[in-house]
Amino acid sequence: MHELLVRRIYDKELPAGYRILIDRVWPRGVSKIKADLDIWAKEIAPTSELRKWFGHDPEKFTEFKEKYLAELNANKDTDEFINKVKLALKDQDVLILYGAKDRENNNAKVLIEYLKKKIK
Repeated sequence: MHELLVRRIYDKELPAGYRILIDRVWPRGVSKIKADLDIWAKEIAPTSELRKWFGHDPEKFTEFKEKYLAELNANKDTDEFINKVKLALKDQDVLILYGAKDRENNNAKVLIEYLKKKIK
């Protein structure tokens, strides 16, 4: 089986693989052609309300994580998304792409842990 990888969409060198952007808002300055996405999974991203509340404040990250996991569990699109990821992993690595500047406290970190538990 191939790997699930988390990368910032602004990184200069992104490895090959199935590319999924998991932000609700398109990242500034990134052309859709250059992004070369397989999926823009904005329906899996944190809601606008949660994203705005969090504001990338590291002190709120633990609570953000809990709230985002609750959103994922309640989201009708989550199971379909997990199935797409599983299918893609059969053939190639899957890159979970995000735009946040903070590489440690972001929705991609939460989502990758969630996916790893669900895909085992």
